[in-house]
Amino acid sequence: MTTKSTASDLRISPKLSVRKYFDEALGLGIFMFSAGFFDALIDYPGLPIRQHISSSLLRRFLIGLSMGFTALYIFTSRFGKQSGAYINPAVTIVWYRLGQINKMDSFYYILFQFLGGSLGMELVVLLFPKWMKHPEINYIITVPGAAGVAVAFVMEFLISLVLILVVLRMGDRKNIEKYTPVVVATLITLYITFEAPFSGMSMNPARTFASAVVANQWKSFWLYCTAPLLGMWVGSSLYLRSKK
Repeated sequence: MTTKSTASDLRISPKLSVRKYFDEALGLGIFMFSAGFFDALIDYPGLPIRQHISSSLLRRFLIGLSMGFTALYIFTSRFGKQSGAYINPAVTIVWYRLGQINKMDSFYYILFQFLGGSLGMELVVLLFPKWMKHPEINYIITVPGAAGVAVAFVMEFLISLVLILVVLRMGDRKNIEKYTPVVVATLITLYITFEAPFSGMSMNPARTFASAVVANQWKSFWLYCTAPLLGMWVGSSLYLRSKK
């Protein structure tokens, strides 16, 4: 997800493809484990943070900050740099559209993202079953908020569009390209803080699948498979149009 120049290495080193598939699985696996752990640590009613911080906005900020730092670690890690740290099928499809990754690698990237995310979720549930099964945590599934499905769809579309546009635009400017991981991590923090009540803040079909498959809860799953992809596709279209 970090930069286009990193993604282009996929075509240069085909012998490393298999390793990169596992890197993608590891990246989303870490993200899902961290999401489950920090969400429970901060929001589980029986733990001190929830007991001492009554503001749901402040708790979401703390969760967002935790996930922002997690994402930043993945983006800047050795394994993240090696694979490009897409960790998202929608991002992978955009990079395929832009010619930064071939069809076979795209397929296996997406497959391993789904597998890695699900395994990360399984692990955090295995280690902290009481926390993750509690209704307040509920396997950190992403479902539409009180405003409804339509609003959730629009919000997922918009946050995905903005994210991919930021990544593409920054990737074009060599003087700021290196700051892309920090900016993306900041967006994740802000999205979780302010947007999560509307859609659960996914932007990632594999992220939503990981929670859904472990919890066996598929409410509005179609939304998280379509809105992020559509948002990133439109974002990349706007980017390409601006290049003409």
